[in-house]
Amino acid sequence: MAPSDPRVDAAGPSAEQIEAIRLASRALVAVTAQSLASVEDRVTLPQFRILVILASRGPQNLRSVARGLGVNPSAATRLCNKLVAAGLLHRTDDPADRRYLKLRLTTDGYQLVQSVIDQRSAAIATVLAKMPPQLRDDLLPALRAFADAAGEVPERPIWALGWTTDEPGRLHTKNTSSGS
Repeated sequence: MAPSDPRVDAAGPSAEQIEAIRLASRALVAVTAQSLASVEDRVTLPQFRILVILASRGPQNLRSVARGLGVNPSAATRLCNKLVAAGLLHRTDDPADRRYLKLRLTTDGYQLVQSVIDQRSAAIATVLAKMPPQLRDDLLPALRAFADAAGEVPERPIWALGWTTDEPGRLHTKNTSSGS
């Protein structure tokens, strides 16, 4: 929100508000870490980030993936090579420009990302179920406003893991990613 927005409090947030968000973020980070731990025997965190980029944006060329990770193309190439070897990523010539390769998820890559999303959703549901229903309902507008103020964009169905850049069509944690 712009500073001229009448909803912006010139006095700023209270220490109590900041502490509440900090504690909630710590709980969400724990949920995220637990969901990622379930796949750590198959992929590293940077490799998983590649899978999320492709899941959220669709097929990409290597340069786009490297930008999304914030690394140089040679580092992205090494990570992608491992994902191809693991059967999680498919690499083909880009029919629009044969100088580029198109990277896309395989069925196994999609299923791996989906399993993390499912685990994360289940863990969040467990936490929310421990809250009184009225507080859960009251939480919705505040969390949506927080995400909006942070610049988060609505996600496409199921892909909510984050770790993306300011490229057009990006997703945020809406996950996480996924988080992402």
